Amino acid sequence: MEALLSQFTFLSDQALQDKNFDPSTIEDLMKLFEIEAYKSWAAMELEQENEVKEAQVAMRDAENYLDSVMEEAMDEFRQFEEEMERMAKEELESLEKSAETERKMGKLMEKAATIASKRYIEAALNSATASMKSAWKGLSSNKVHPS
Repeated sequence: MEALLSQFTFLSDQALQDKNFDPSTIEDLMKLFEIEAYKSWAAMELEQENEVKEAQVAMRDAENYLDSVMEEAMDEFRQFEEEMERMAKEELESLEKSAETERKMGKLMEKAATIASKRYIEAALNSATASMKSAWKGLSSNKVHPS
């Protein structure tokens, strides 16, 4: 473009100094300016298209990366959720097992207490019966031998 401007300046000076100057020479130069402008415009448009394509590729790469990171995060969340469910299930099973053990222990203690109370009642009845028999004997023996 600088060469064309230089040539235009030269031809302009020549047109001012030379009365026989052919104006078609400047017209030819103007056509070259027009061609150069179209080339420049086409090059800029091509560069812009390339930049758009590069931006689209960069955007696609960013979206793919984001999808990958999101999928990874979701996988980690699912694993965490599964681990928490597994731990909660184990805790529940442990509590149920403890409760069942305590229930069985309670039943055994109830049976033991029932047996102990029955034996206590039997012993108390036997003792009372023995006391009554003894007292009855004492009363009976006092009637036979008046004092």
